[in-house]
Amino acid sequence: MDDRGGSFVAVRRISQTLERGNTCQSASGKSEAVAGSTAWLGRGLSCVCAQRRDSDARPSFDLTPSQEECLQRLQNRIDVPYDSSVLEHQEALRALWNIAFPEEELHGLISEQWKEMGWQGKDPSTDFRGGGYISLENLLFFARNFPKSFQDLLWKQEGERSAWEYPFAVAGVNITFMLIQMLDLEAVKPRTMVGATFLKLLAGKNESAFDLLYCITFKLMDHQWLTMRASYMDFNRVMKATRHQLEKELLLEDITRLEDLPSYQLLTR
Repeated sequence: MDDRGGSFVAVRRISQTLERGNTCQSASGKSEAVAGSTAWLGRGLSCVCAQRRDSDARPSFDLTPSQEECLQRLQNRIDVPYDSSVLEHQEALRALWNIAFPEEELHGLISEQWKEMGWQGKDPSTDFRGGGYISLENLLFFARNFPKSFQDLLWKQEGERSAWEYPFAVAGVNITFMLIQMLDLEAVKPRTMVGATFLKLLAGKNESAFDLLYCITFKLMDHQWLTMRASYMDFNRVMKATRHQLEKELLLEDITRLEDLPSYQLLTR
């Protein structure tokens, strides 16, 4: 992935009959089952989240002091790049591995093992450039708070899967970037109704609203993937459909918290 979205590679799903109980037999067995095999196909897929739409150019919305404070805190998180020399970032990356593969010891922060999770190469830090440290925080939040859904997506447990699947981890970074752009979080004030609506939810008691929305979006993206019977060349189309559905749900009149979003049910079922 390049510095602002870039491209990623697709992964061939070698076996669609592996059971969860059989996936821990070996590292190679895992890598075939999840979106991180060494069976790379190509690097020509651009991220739809890097494309701005003309409809996003709208007047800004005024913020309350509470909303301004919450937005600033979130922007501070967004501004932090992933730095492989920072101990906190190293520990977070190790924590992600330990949650994802509790029965397999990680040999190093630079290792071919990372491809099992769906990173493009042996050094995940090169993929974080598109989403920053917050994209790692998002993945960790997902793994810790919704472990079943996290593992289901990692291992592609649900539905009839494509022979060529999206890479799990890189897709996660793409989702972080897409949400930042969709919600216009790098602006001083939101310039879209969707962004303004999200800030109302963020300014409530839910300090982890962005992380929760990330989890909802990841699950929604996979649902769209299955519904559209998508394969690797369809990823951008799936991301567009995911964004459209998410915007639609955020603008529903009866949404007072993220748990009210219809797609939240996908995360908890």
